[in-house]
Amino acid sequence: MVTDRRVAVTGVGLVTPLGNDVSSSWQAIVAGTSGIRPIRRFDPRELPVRIGGEVDGFDPEPLLGKKEAKKADRFCQYAIAAADQAVVAADLTEAGYDPARVGVIVGSGMGGIDAIETTIPVFHAGGARKVSPFFIPKLIANMAPGQIAIRFAFTGPNYCTTSACASGGHAIGEAFRLIRCGGADAMVAGGAEAGVTPLTIAGFVAMRALSTRNDEPERACRPFARDRDGFVVGEGAGIVVLESYERALRRNAPILAEVAGYGANADAYHITTPAPDGRGAAACMSLAMADAGIAPDDVGYINAHGTATEYNDVNETQAIRRVFGSHADRLQISSTKSMTGHALGAAGGIEAVFTVLALRDGVLPPTINLDEPDPECDLDYVAHVAREASVECALSNSFGFGGANACLAFRRSPESGARA
Repeated sequence: MVTDRRVAVTGVGLVTPLGNDVSSSWQAIVAGTSGIRPIRRFDPRELPVRIGGEVDGFDPEPLLGKKEAKKADRFCQYAIAAADQAVVAADLTEAGYDPARVGVIVGSGMGGIDAIETTIPVFHAGGARKVSPFFIPKLIANMAPGQIAIRFAFTGPNYCTTSACASGGHAIGEAFRLIRCGGADAMVAGGAEAGVTPLTIAGFVAMRALSTRNDEPERACRPFARDRDGFVVGEGAGIVVLESYERALRRNAPILAEVAGYGANADAYHITTPAPDGRGAAACMSLAMADAGIAPDDVGYINAHGTATEYNDVNETQAIRRVFGSHADRLQISSTKSMTGHALGAAGGIEAVFTVLALRDGVLPPTINLDEPDPECDLDYVAHVAREASVECALSNSFGFGGANACLAFRRSPESGARA
């Protein structure tokens, strides 16, 4: 079995609070536009937090048809839409792959939470006979990769990674490993979540994890800032198509970047609080770089987990200093969550796409709302305005509750294709 194949990114897809495709989402990110707004999908007046990163103007029916759209939870609809973009961009269905050698791994932290919330009152009001036969298929998290596989007849490895906010990062990392070791020739991978719901918001409010800046939603998410007061719940999907690099070259596929390495580990410390001094996150980044065969000085950009919570931002800064030493002061870092909010299980997928596009275009996204940095967050976070910079290697960090950590290492491709 082949054990050292290079892996290319040949397609990407996005559904985010900034747009329902790659082009609109990426343009808004580069422009420093916030997608955080007052919640409109439901009446949030009884909640202490009334803002979120909602996907806006998304209609699943043109893609799925009315009948099939009703059978899928919103997280699954987002995943299918983003996967469709990525597969089309990569021209994957015309690539000549054996369908049994093409798989799908899509992570989700909560799966069909929307289906749960809307079905429980129906059940209590009318009993079991009122529960939809599609409730369970809408609920289970692996329905996203399952439906994507059905749509494209990909019969290779198919499963869902569920590791809280690291879910999307783990999905892409495991897909990368499958291709590299010869277990698959191509994979569709990423994350999807539809967590802007009343119960989700209430749960995070109870944890005191969310920003309460209801009167200035665009400025609410403030990663690395002294006056940050919590994250903002976002949603959406980020999907990549990964292929054998050599096969992608032979078929003249649009190679956007190379997945060079992957690190995954556990803090083994606390259910919500990261390990002290960033030791778990630091070890994860070191694993990814070792896997990629790159040195700390080779890395020019990090798409940070950057949640704007009290513990994460300081912890991640400490982790970066721990790994990179003096090179940390030359690194360029940003948190795109400042614009999308925290898409939970989808975050790793969305942010991996942004990292790929940053390498492809030579443009690093900004961290908006960073008016006054926390003194303990003393690195270059590309504040306010995107920056043109040609970077050879970049990391994308995803750290989740339960101490789950994932880090993806990407390398710029000289064969980078046309813009998505």
